[in-house]
Amino acid sequence: MAENFPIVTIAENLNVTNKIIGAAFKDKDEAPIRKMLEGILAANPDWVDINLGPARKNGAELMPWVVNIVQSMTDLPIVLDTTNIEAIEAGLKTVKRPAMINSIMCRPERYEVLLPLCKKYDAFWVGLMWGPNGMARDANERAELTTELLMHALGLGINAEQAFIDPIITPVNIQQDQLMHNLEFIEMLPDIVEAIQPGHRSKSTNGVSNVSNGNPEHLRPILNRVYLCMLRYKGMYSSIVDAFDPVMFDLCQGRLNWFAKLVFDTMEGKYDGSPDYAKMKKEEADVIKTAKVVLGHSLFSASWLDI
Repeated sequence: MAENFPIVTIAENLNVTNKIIGAAFKDKDEAPIRKMLEGILAANPDWVDINLGPARKNGAELMPWVVNIVQSMTDLPIVLDTTNIEAIEAGLKTVKRPAMINSIMCRPERYEVLLPLCKKYDAFWVGLMWGPNGMARDANERAELTTELLMHALGLGINAEQAFIDPIITPVNIQQDQLMHNLEFIEMLPDIVEAIQPGHRSKSTNGVSNVSNGNPEHLRPILNRVYLCMLRYKGMYSSIVDAFDPVMFDLCQGRLNWFAKLVFDTMEGKYDGSPDYAKMKKEEADVIKTAKVVLGHSLFSASWLDI
């Protein structure tokens, strides 16, 4: 089991998919971006993610513009999140301290271009477990893709600790088995890194909110929080999280250990069978019920908290 929290936080909110931020990117309107950043920084994250999406038309101009806004408000390191390689390099040229590229798939046409940029600009990078055949199918395939990426990076002189491996989180109501494969893989990751570059620490990350995609809005927060704890139990190093979810940040920053302990105890079998939920506080019962659903110990349905 991993040590308890804290966990490194990457704030996800400066994102083109947000209608207000997307419009601000398009119009180059600083005010909404600065207002969003004020809220993000109030949560005290470790990194700030700038997600431009594809940014096909003007990404190489837009990324430095946004980077400079962020850097005018904080010294926190920046994650450059776009599929536009020109925009990535434009951001790498603009940052004042080493940035992170989010993300690099395990496809030669991507990593053979992007990893040299990591070397050139001393950047960190997210290794995405998406290979030539799509998303990795199980923990072993994730291990194979990780090995391919880290070996290529090492051949360029890039330290394994610059990589944040993302196993890819899937929705619990669609691909529940993948959630278990991710947990298995995260537990394997330190041994993979040790075999490739002895003495170096493995790092990992994830978009944890994906676990609750497609679920009723009132159920999404507890799903995100419980699965975050499960990932941390197995050794997850960092997570891309919503800076406006104070409970999530409390968990990440070590202020809700009772919540994490309930998840950890459920994973260790303490609540196998049929616990007497009537003797628990509702918030405690909800954590255990959700953990059992994610683990596949209880039948998934949109009413699991009511059972």
